[in-house]
Amino acid sequence: MRLRTVLFIVCIYTITLPSPTHAQIPENDPLHRTQTSAPAAACTTDASSSCAEVTAKILPLILGPSPMQENLRRLTDEIGGRVTGSPAMERAIQWATSAFRAAGVDVHTEKYQLPLTWSEGDTRLELLGEIKFPLRTVSLGWSPATPPGGIEANVVDVAYGTPQDFTAAAAQLKGAILLLHTGLGTTWADLFNEYFRPPDIIERAIKAGAIAILWEGARERLLLYRHANTSDGQLEKIPQAIVVREDALRLSRTVVAYPGKIRARLSMPNKIGLPIDQENVVAEIPGYEKPDESVILGAHLDSWDLGTGALDNGCNAALVIEAARALKATGLRPRRTIRFILFSGEEQGLLGSWAYVRTHRAELDKIRAVIIFDSGIGRVTGYSLGGRSDLAAGVREVLKPLDSWDVNRHTTDAQTGTDHFDFLIEGLPTLVANQEEANYLPNYHAASDTLDKVDIRELKLNTAIAALTTWGLADRPAPLGKRLSRGEVEALMKESGLDQQMKSMGFWNDWQKGVRGHQP
Repeated sequence: MRLRTVLFIVCIYTITLPSPTHAQIPENDPLHRTQTSAPAAACTTDASSSCAEVTAKILPLILGPSPMQENLRRLTDEIGGRVTGSPAMERAIQWATSAFRAAGVDVHTEKYQLPLTWSEGDTRLELLGEIKFPLRTVSLGWSPATPPGGIEANVVDVAYGTPQDFTAAAAQLKGAILLLHTGLGTTWADLFNEYFRPPDIIERAIKAGAIAILWEGARERLLLYRHANTSDGQLEKIPQAIVVREDALRLSRTVVAYPGKIRARLSMPNKIGLPIDQENVVAEIPGYEKPDESVILGAHLDSWDLGTGALDNGCNAALVIEAARALKATGLRPRRTIRFILFSGEEQGLLGSWAYVRTHRAELDKIRAVIIFDSGIGRVTGYSLGGRSDLAAGVREVLKPLDSWDVNRHTTDAQTGTDHFDFLIEGLPTLVANQEEANYLPNYHAASDTLDKVDIRELKLNTAIAALTTWGLADRPAPLGKRLSRGEVEALMKESGLDQQMKSMGFWNDWQKGVRGHQP
């Protein structure tokens, strides 16, 4: 048997499920307390604690037959790739609201304005002259269009785009199309590097007078994928495209063999539209004792469009809905409100979650934790706690009923990479699921990110972890942790290196100006 098969079997039997004769909760059960009743037991393996009770109830609901797989099929196979601001994204919003309603959970949408809409035209890259071969290419997301007819220029290989690389090629850069190399992406660090490197390189290219950038793909086997370097939903500053890795390497060898003689035509008739309203989907189970306080479980609903956005992040959008369905089906209510949010605009700079924070700024003091899932179906090993070691004990306590699943290996790193970010820099406790890589990185943003890559069994296990975490943090007597002051957030940034990430990603100026994050 494969290891995950064994773990799946173990997970079903690790928790002793109540027999049918004990399924009814007595009237004086802690889970049905009034506001004046004594606090419930903390989340422990004790059968009387709320986390143990909820775990026993949600496991058969989640691990057994459920609508999750069919929900995910409709989202990926029928709606497909969901670029923020597109008609497909509008259909995805309708899918999400219908799924929450079918789960019996109250749901609404909240609007914000997307700075512009974007879709790819017929991207073409062709060599001019005697040497010709195919160059499979896609536009970078949110890249500006080229002029009608495209642009023609010499191709200059600038290696990895370091200051020294630009200096070495300085005489050739003005008016050129630049070819930039990228390391093969096989680890989480490689993936983050794909986002940290470009901003400085783009600035160097513009300063040198280049007219376009071609990025060598970071995946092998002719795989095309797409991402964006923008952090605010605005257009990129220079036309950019991704060239299939094998074709880019062939182009590089040709440029080196014939220096100054290889010209190309790049045509990207991308379609840029006016600002448009976009929506986040927000559902909730109200708390019985402190309904004005909340714990958020979220994921992003948008995706890129070469594949169908199954791993990034359709599976976790389905996870959030399924967690809501299971918790609602228990018939139990937590102390605090649980809010389930599917954000849009994540791929363009975390725009939906940033908009949510701005809209709900007056309520931030009462958001007790934000939990985000955004790494496909890899096995959850714990949570990244956003630079805060003070949160670890409470999270371990909540997850006690699943100790045998080995999900309490938490880390205290801080990162910019997903929808927890704007909550984090507001000083709120954040948890981002740490997941094994599984098949996420090879299919990241790629044409291969399709439903067949989703292991539903693994997704169900992760859903149970997400549901228990959310319940436990919402129902524990004391909040998980305090909201940090601006000074404390800034100290956290320096200690964790988050400040350097923010500078690389283009977030730092907004933090300093008070546009983004805890107000001065």
